[in-house]
Amino acid sequence: MILSVENGCFSYGHRRRPVLEHVSFSVGPGEIAAVLGPNGAGKTTLLRCTMGFLPWNSGKSCLNGKNIRSIPYRKLWQSVAYVPQAKNTVVPSYTVEQMILLGRSSRVAMLAKPKREDLFKAEEAMERLGIQKLKRKKCSELSGGELQMTLIARALVSEPQVLVLDEPESNLDFKNQLLVLETMSALAAEGMSCVFNTHYPAHALQRADKALLLGRESGPLFGDTHSVVTERNIELAFGVKTVIGKIETREKTLQDVLPLRLSGPSAGPEPGPEKPGLAAVAILSRGDQTAEKINGILHEFRNSIVGRMGLPYRARGVFVINVVLDAPPAEVDALVCRLNRLPGVSVKATFAPEDFPAGGGSEKEEEK
Repeated sequence: MILSVENGCFSYGHRRRPVLEHVSFSVGPGEIAAVLGPNGAGKTTLLRCTMGFLPWNSGKSCLNGKNIRSIPYRKLWQSVAYVPQAKNTVVPSYTVEQMILLGRSSRVAMLAKPKREDLFKAEEAMERLGIQKLKRKKCSELSGGELQMTLIARALVSEPQVLVLDEPESNLDFKNQLLVLETMSALAAEGMSCVFNTHYPAHALQRADKALLLGRESGPLFGDTHSVVTERNIELAFGVKTVIGKIETREKTLQDVLPLRLSGPSAGPEPGPEKPGLAAVAILSRGDQTAEKINGILHEFRNSIVGRMGLPYRARGVFVINVVLDAPPAEVDALVCRLNRLPGVSVKATFAPEDFPAGGGSEKEEEK
């Protein structure tokens, strides 16, 4: 299912400065979209307008091209689930299990008792998020992090096709942040569409296929994560100079965003395009379930690929693929990060030195 916003504009009162202007984005099945921006940029307001809690002044939100305001309430909430910030949630004196079962309300007849299937779904969601031990605990007694996990579980039991989360990592420790991100990635791998607000650009780079960057002074910017979450765009939106670096683990190369210092009134001229260079990308895939997705991603980069070799190592059920590209480093990084988001896939890139000699008559030139 495709969730989209078309030219959305919103302000609190007609005479006030618009909070959101001409916002457009879309997220489809199996995709994750991250929404970033400084405090006050309108990230939560965007989600509330997208879900129909607040009316757009102009523009619209759609599910598969149909305005959500024309979709019957019960049918809408069978397709979409929303997870608010725990700190902004009024907590009733329900137990965790009762709170989670509220997520089944769109699938249970009014005033009807939960059935065995509903209880099973609640148990399954608690197990997935590791909160079974909280089952009988009252929500009013939970920590902020425990409540956040409970609200996510409440959303999952509705079996949505679209999941919208407002800062799901807030109030969570490292372990539970990772659990939420892994759960979101797993749901996307199963075909769900996910949208989440975040204060962590690194989480967007590592998890999201698409990104929407909201800035107070600049207009909204939407596109592939690696074309949106750049050092320059972060500086323009947040007023902070950053460096986007790489962290090598034994399995993968991950990108992180480190703030350096506050920037001046201008981010300066846009840097020139990076020069293409040679890079070798090694891909290890555990099992053949992701082979089609790997091939699909590589096909998108076919104009930059100058060599490719793959072979199965059946003793361990692993597929090994080596790809050589002649492309700017940013394009190679984008390929690596997209592949690394696939479950069961480990990817690393090795770049040739900048002074690596250029070929005289490459196959690419001969083909032209």
